Amino acid sequence: MAGDRPKPGIGTRLLALLSRLPLPLFHGLGAALGEGLAWLPNRARRISETNIGLCFPELERRARRRLVRRTLRETGKTALETPTLWLADGGRVLRMVKGATGKEAVDAAMNSGCGVILAGPHLGAWEMIGLYASAHWPITSLYRPPEQKAVEAMMHAGRERVGATLVPTDASGIRRLWAALKRGEMAGILPDQDPHDPDGTFAPFFGIAANTMTLLTRFAAKSGAPVFIAWAERLPWGRGYHIHFEPVPAAVADPDPETATAALNAAVEAAVRERPEQYQWAYKRFRTRPRGEVRIYRRAGDIDRRNPLAARLDRD
Repeated sequence: MAGDRPKPGIGTRLLALLSRLPLPLFHGLGAALGEGLAWLPNRARRISETNIGLCFPELERRARRRLVRRTLRETGKTALETPTLWLADGGRVLRMVKGATGKEAVDAAMNSGCGVILAGPHLGAWEMIGLYASAHWPITSLYRPPEQKAVEAMMHAGRERVGATLVPTDASGIRRLWAALKRGEMAGILPDQDPHDPDGTFAPFFGIAANTMTLLTRFAAKSGAPVFIAWAERLPWGRGYHIHFEPVPAAVADPDPETATAALNAAVEAAVRERPEQYQWAYKRFRTRPRGEVRIYRRAGDIDRRNPLAARLDRD
């Protein structure tokens, strides 16, 4: 109930005040923050260097360094734009969307009555996807509750304020997500988080075995609902966002989990290749390895040189 939510603290009220500032200012400050991350030793830079080196072995070292620098600038923008996307007036936030590609296909799928599964990877301004979708269709989305209750309350209210319904990543949340899909509504799922299960389903992502969730593919197989990759491209100079909806091939609903997750990862990879600098490369996507395989990351984020994939980083 709304009355059970904790009252906003000083920090939340300050963020709400700051969220009224113009988006170009946040993106400019975020880019400057990213420049600092690119020059100073830190965990985000190390993990980004490792992931980009692994996923783009065809790039020369100088090109990799440029991509790391660009992605850290986008990481800074993500950090500073989030309070605005959570707390600013919903109408103002939606006006930041300057266009949408593929929306007509989603409309047609929703009108068919079988529902739609929206897969929103950590690409671009992913917080914008749920807000935009909830302004156009009934959507229920899974979310992983953060440890800080104050942050959870702010995130929950911010994501639901335009019309979405958030459900946690537990059994009750999954049941509610399935019920929404059965009603012909939209189900929102993040497709690119490591489920941290060594017995999970591994599928190629940029040519590397990545532990991949099967909930989305099982929902697709059971419901017959089409799947769309959805991401919000961050436009330069704080001009706003462009929304992309890209259909995932029918193989995502294949009864074989390896075939289905491979189709899902291939669709996510195709979207990432459109704007690779806007992907969340600072996340340890390849943390969980198949049983018997050497880990990829050391604690600091650098690659464990015992892993055969380390050879991808040695290109001159």
